[in-house]
Amino acid sequence: MSIAIIDYGMGNVRSMMNALEFCGEEVVITDDLREMEKADRLVLPGVGAFGDAMKAIRAKGLQDPLTEFALADHKPILGVCLGMQLFAKHSMEHGGDEGLGWLDAEIMPLKVEAPAKVPHVGWNGVHFAEEDWLFDGIPAGQTDYYFVHSFHMVCTDETDRIATCNHGGTVTAAVRRGNLVATQFHPEKSQDNGIQLLQNWVGHEF
Repeated sequence: MSIAIIDYGMGNVRSMMNALEFCGEEVVITDDLREMEKADRLVLPGVGAFGDAMKAIRAKGLQDPLTEFALADHKPILGVCLGMQLFAKHSMEHGGDEGLGWLDAEIMPLKVEAPAKVPHVGWNGVHFAEEDWLFDGIPAGQTDYYFVHSFHMVCTDETDRIATCNHGGTVTAAVRRGNLVATQFHPEKSQDNGIQLLQNWVGHEF
């Protein structure tokens, strides 16, 4: 299977490439639409500010083609951290910006109760349905994943949210709608649990 990691200048692309290659996949890091079109699956990573990421995606002429891959071609796409947030319609970060609009969701400031702090940085347990294929083979009670974020996704359709964590309140940890899968946490930084999740995504037939 070939996987293209979308390089728009704001992703932790090398770590993700290493993790997917560890899973035995053929991986390319690219901003070339021809490479993305040839790939079986895409990964949209992201680190930084929502608005800057959308500007970078638009500047590279990627927004409309990516939306076609996602919504018309139904190509499997994995969003990670900021990449997940970009799936939303809108973000409140830095005054507000429009997102890719693939999910009916809003990115809101993370408001937490003490002693939790913002940003949410570090390991946290993730709660999910036992039968969910994305978390297959990950034992209950051993679900720690690595988070780094100050904003979080609020889904209009709660069925899009497939996993949560507790950080001074309930926080969306993963979402899915058809061919679109995304995690707020970094699977590529989450050791064995992260590798297992990536293997589950790679092995799933959409």
